Amino acid sequence: MRIVSLVGNRPQFVKAAPLCIALRAQGDEVLVHSGQHYDPELADLFFDELGIPSPDHALEVGPGTPVHQIATIMERFEGVLRDEEPDAVLVYGDTTTTLAGALTAAKCGVPLAHVEAGLRSFDRSMPEEQNRVVTDHLSDVLLCPTRQAVENLAAEGLTRGVHLVGDVMFDASRMFAPLAEQRNAAAAHGLQPGDYLLVTIHRAAATDTPEALDAMVEVLSSLDAPAIFPVHPRTRGKLQAAGRWDALAQVPGLVLAAPAGYLDFTSLLMGARAVVTDSGGVQKEAYFHGIPCITLRDTTEWVETVEGGFNTLTGMHAGAVRAALANVAMPAERPPYYGDGHAADAVARAVVAELG
Repeated sequence: MRIVSLVGNRPQFVKAAPLCIALRAQGDEVLVHSGQHYDPELADLFFDELGIPSPDHALEVGPGTPVHQIATIMERFEGVLRDEEPDAVLVYGDTTTTLAGALTAAKCGVPLAHVEAGLRSFDRSMPEEQNRVVTDHLSDVLLCPTRQAVENLAAEGLTRGVHLVGDVMFDASRMFAPLAEQRNAAAAHGLQPGDYLLVTIHRAAATDTPEALDAMVEVLSSLDAPAIFPVHPRTRGKLQAAGRWDALAQVPGLVLAAPAGYLDFTSLLMGARAVVTDSGGVQKEAYFHGIPCITLRDTTEWVETVEGGFNTLTGMHAGAVRAALANVAMPAERPPYYGDGHAADAVARAVVAELG
């Protein structure tokens, strides 16, 4: 069986690490990198340190609006599918790359498998929600990380080709945690384990307007503990263009750092008192490592982390963030929401069973 896998951003690179191994044990995988994350700090480093096979095709889409990126990926990915003649296309998650890959597969008549199918925040204003809903409804094989995701699909009338496989990110977490523990990344920034907050902010809703940037600066200025913020290049560019970077750089106790590779980031996460983020994936990674999470959003697709008391939704509101941090704690037990750490094998088996 010949499978073309399409990746394009950091979380997808991490998921590809265990899944490439599993897919290649079952058949022939062709790895394609869209270039959505084109900065070496967001792409090349991840391939190197996680041992991901070099991409067989690089679409090199580069910067641009989502519409531009989708159109460019589709045009170039169509050529890959024509040349490779795969039995299936596999896409991950909910990014611009995901949607572009799904649309191309559908237009080319190639069966589609979607890793992380069925997730819903029920906020259609989010680009990620738009991407995941459309991708699910185009997919032939829907690979769900949680039981809630299966139920979400059923509510939309999607029951064929649905498989509860667990979360591939949990596989990666188990694979790489021992290496991350050896990094001691906090010490490189003068931070003490258990004494600092880890911050990530990158979504368009938090960075694309002056009001959003002001709210971000207000939140980060109000943190009552040392904090490290590995700044996404896009976020940094928005702050600098709007004249907010200098104000953020002067916040006492806030370390503005370069983007971290997966191992260093995981090391920082494992040593943090709590994580403050607008990322979907980081919410789960905090849960995997037993770190309390404050999510700077009003909705989340990882609802079980909130319902279980592991994650608090605050929006981008300084007062709500401070209140959540004042009461931050982790429940004594963490239920196996995301499977047993062997999701990649389950994904590979399901794809072959459905489409092989």
